[in-house]
This record gives sequence, structure tokens and C-alpha cells, in this order.
Amino acid sequence: MIISRTPFRVSFFGGGTDYPGWFEKHKGAVLATTIDKYCYITCRYLPPFFEHKSRIIYSKTEHVQRHSEIKHPAVREVLKFLKIEQGIEIHHDGDLPARTGLGSSSSFTVGLLNSLYALKGVMPTDEQLAREAITIEQEMCKENVGCQDQTLAAYGGFNYIEFGGQHHLRVRKVTANKQTVQDLQNHLMMFFSGFSRTASQIAAHQVKNIANKQKELKSIYDLTQEALKILQSKDMRAFGKLLHESWQLKRTLSDKITTPHIDEIYNTARKAGAIGGKLLGAGGGGFVLLFVPPEKQQNVRQKLRRFLEVPFKFETLGSQIIFYQPNTGRVA
Repeated sequence: MIISRTPFRVSFFGGGTDYPGWFEKHKGAVLATTIDKYCYITCRYLPPFFEHKSRIIYSKTEHVQRHSEIKHPAVREVLKFLKIEQGIEIHHDGDLPARTGLGSSSSFTVGLLNSLYALKGVMPTDEQLAREAITIEQEMCKENVGCQDQTLAAYGGFNYIEFGGQHHLRVRKVTANKQTVQDLQNHLMMFFSGFSRTASQIAAHQVKNIANKQKELKSIYDLTQEALKILQSKDMRAFGKLLHESWQLKRTLSDKITTPHIDEIYNTARKAGAIGGKLLGAGGGGFVLLFVPPEKQQNVRQKLRRFLEVPFKFETLGSQIIFYQPNTGRVA
């Protein structure tokens, strides 16, 4: 049996510039971190004692005779990609719900790849996991996804990631000092808006708009560079203001990114003391990230008491195999 643990992510700046439709012609970059909320994948070769050949357990349970019958696209395509033909059991658990803007789908794909490689006795690199997860999601599953989620899930940590050109998928660890990073964490709050959505559907609309939103996307890229400089200057208030500016830009990329409900949450938080923030992920619902001075957080918490607050911390490890006891799937 193999168990992998793969983190979810929080993206601060650069979302939208990690789509191939943008970075194949322009520079793209994202400033983001993984957090201490995880996707767990348990897998093993399934002994041949059952009516079904393989069992896949997530929000649904699938019993299949052939892997081509699997309805979960990532599971089906990862098994195909790794050429696994033996009967298998895969079980998914997550700390937070799917389709909420934390990159959970890509964490699932990266974690599944890592688990199944371990089952085969292979240790992939972080770069290999990231690139193969991108290939599986974009080319095999035909999902409208960018490249940041898979990369962050594989590498872990607080990173500046470049897309396109000769530095495509170059991951640079943010080198702000420990106190600055702690100060940043202390200013962040995250609330669940109560809605889930399929990111690929919203992203599809955004991708179609890329040609018409070049000015906005260039500005989003520029703000990512500015955010890096602010971290070096340790001016937390400026970081929060920049988040607000970036969110105002991001919401213009598609009319599906925000909703009146999301706007109400954000505006209420701002009136209560939040300096900035954003909706995490492609848009439409999920988690709202807020940048709030510590002395204002209780007031924001009170004003948003109808919504679930989820405390979190940054994490640094990326996808890990946390239990390793392989079996061959054979019966003596």
C-alpha cells in the first residue's frame, strides 16, 4: 500500500498568465504558496478476489473491469499514461472540498502520479511530476487549466514561477526572511463562500478572452514583479494594496470570475478593515483570501460570521510519499 500527501495552494499574483494561450507569446509568472491542507491518495494493487478488476473511491465509488471504463478522467488517463494494466484500488481523501479554488484537481493528479510511481518502485523528480501532470490535464483530459497548480503541488513552498520562453516552468523559491513570511501569514484570512464550481468551465471563457485582454494580463504580470519587490522591502500594507489592485484587474478578464455574492463578501471585508484580497482559483465561487491587519481581524471575522473561516499556514514540502509498503498484486 502507498499513501501520498499533496498540498493545496494559495495564489497571490499572476493568475491567468500561466495559460499556454498567453505564455506562448508573452511572459507569464505566478507568486504563490502551498498550504497545510492536503489531498491524500491511497493505492495498492487489488487482489483478484472480487467481481471487479479495479475500485476507485472519491466522491463516488467506481467498480470496473477495464481501466478504459473509469469515469474519473484524471484516474483513467494517469493509469493509461503509466501503462498500468493490473487491477488497482485508489482511494482519495481531502482536507478541503474540491472545486473551491485551491488547485485541488491538480493536487489530485500530482498525488496520484506520485503514488502510482511509488507502487512501480520509481522516484520521480518534482519537475517530472509537474510536467507530466500538466500533460495529463491539458492534453489527455483536455481540461482548461494553466500550469501553476501542478507545479506548486509537486514542488511545494512559497514560489515565484516563470512560464514561457527559455525559463518555462522555472521555480524560484521566495527568499524573503523568516519574519517577513511570518508577518505575511499573520495578515491572511480565508473564508469559504459556500459555492463550488468547475474551474475548467470558467477558465474556458477566460482563455477565449486572452486575445482581447492582453493589456490586463500584461498588468497582472507586472504586478507579480512588483509584489516580489515589496516582499524584499517588508512593507506588508503595500502587499495588501497590491492584492486589491490585482483583484480589480483579474475580475475584468471574464464576467464569470466574480458574482454579486462574492463582491458582497469582499466589500464587507474591506469595510471591516481588510486592505485587499481576492477570490482564489479561476472564479465563480470557493474560497476568498483576505489581507487584514491583525488588529482588524476580529472585526472582519464578526462581519463575515455567516461564512466558514479556514485558518492555514504555508508549507514547504510538496507532494510526499508518507507511507510505503508496496505489494506486487500477486497471490502466492
